Amino acid sequence: MDGKELLKDRRILIVEDEMMIAMLLEDMLVDLGCSVVGPSASLEPALDLAKSDDALDVAILDVNLAGQPVFPVADILRAKGVPIIFSSGYGDAGLREVDRAATVLQKPFRAGDLARALTTALAG
Repeated sequence: MDGKELLKDRRILIVEDEMMIAMLLEDMLVDLGCSVVGPSASLEPALDLAKSDDALDVAILDVNLAGQPVFPVADILRAKGVPIIFSSGYGDAGLREVDRAATVLQKPFRAGDLARALTTALAG
């Protein structure tokens, strides 16, 4: 199965507080054949989505949501077994030890970077 087929119809949660990045990410995911959940720009709605949606395939989480860490969302998703990709302009700096095994998508990124991150996260 090629990467495009692996990503087809996958439900991807976006949690990103920068509107332009969220829109770009949404466009890239649609181009890859994914179904977008969200995006959510702040912690409370992201927590609600993480708690209520049991059909997520992957989540892309901005580490810092307007000064609030996204880690409570990551904890809920990890407990559900949802693979997490952290999106950050600082690489893995600022991640907790428990999050170090997750894929990190370094901002700025291109569609190819996103596709590789998704494939890696789905491969487990």
